[in-house]
Amino acid sequence: MKELVKSILEDGVIDAQEVEKLKEKIFEDGEVDKEEAEALFELNDKAKEKCAEFKELFVEGIKKYILADGKIDEDEEQFLKEHISADGQVDENEKALLQALAAETELPESLAAMID
Repeated sequence: MKELVKSILEDGVIDAQEVEKLKEKIFEDGEVDKEEAEALFELNDKAKEKCAEFKELFVEGIKKYILADGKIDEDEEQFLKEHISADGQVDENEKALLQALAAETELPESLAAMID
């Protein structure tokens, strides 16, 4: 996964073809693990340009990781807070993620406050 992330970030742009490679890698076993979720956050924070397909993958991939058991526990809340605030801002993709999570389960107060 690290090599794929590194190669995608070389030019600072995430295009549709790279999103397809990411989808194959992330969803190949039917689950999204912590390393894969962290990779999506890294790509979101470091890429200068991201295609619309990446936003969909980002939201779906992290949502699948966080809601594997149907709810957001304390560890998952901490994971989200750390990664969303890592670059000092809540960007469009991260807001879309929080809104998608809120549509499926109750968001902890600390996360709900990040949407506004």
